[in-house]
Amino acid sequence: MAKTGVTLKGYYEAEILLTADVVPILITASDVSVENLTLTSDVPYPKEFIQIGGENALIKDNTIYGPAQSGPSTGWVVNRGIVTQNGVQNFTLLNNTFYSLRQPAYFNPQSTGKVIFNTVFDTRGYVVDRASVLFSGNSWGIPENAVDIALLAGTTSGAPYDSTTALSEYNSQANISDQR
Repeated sequence: MAKTGVTLKGYYEAEILLTADVVPILITASDVSVENLTLTSDVPYPKEFIQIGGENALIKDNTIYGPAQSGPSTGWVVNRGIVTQNGVQNFTLLNNTFYSLRQPAYFNPQSTGKVIFNTVFDTRGYVVDRASVLFSGNSWGIPENAVDIALLAGTTSGAPYDSTTALSEYNSQANISDQR
C-alpha cells in the first residue's frame, strides 16, 4: 500500500487467505488503515501478514491467525501478525484479535506506537526490540501465551514500560518477560 491516506476495509466475512510465502500487506505510505479483515494462511509461512513501513498506520478491528502448529510454541514456524520496519512512527493496533501465531507482533528498533484493546492467545506474545510502544487495555485468552509482552535487551527503561507491575495491570495482568 504505497498511496497516502488509503483505507483497506473488509466487509462481511472478508478474508485474505495466504497461500504463498509472501508478505500479503506491505504498508509503505503514511496514514494507511487496514480494517475489518480476517487474515490467515493455508500453512504457517515464516512471514508476517502485515508489515508496517509508513507513518501513522492504523490496524483496526482485524482477526489475524495462523493454522494450528503442533508441539511446543518454541518450535513453531516464526509466523507473525504484524512487523514494524525500523524507525516507523505512530502506528496504532486497535481492537484486533491475534491467535495461533508465533507472535502477534514484532516491534523493531526505534518504532513508536500504541497497542490498545487487542486480544491475544496461543502465541509467544508481543516482542518489543528497542521500540517505544504504549500498551493499554489488551487482554489474553486461552490457550495462554508463552508470555504476553517480551521486552528485549536494549529496550529502554522508564516510560512506557516501567513499572512492569503497572504495565501488567493496565493490560489484564499481562505476563511480562523483562529481558532488559
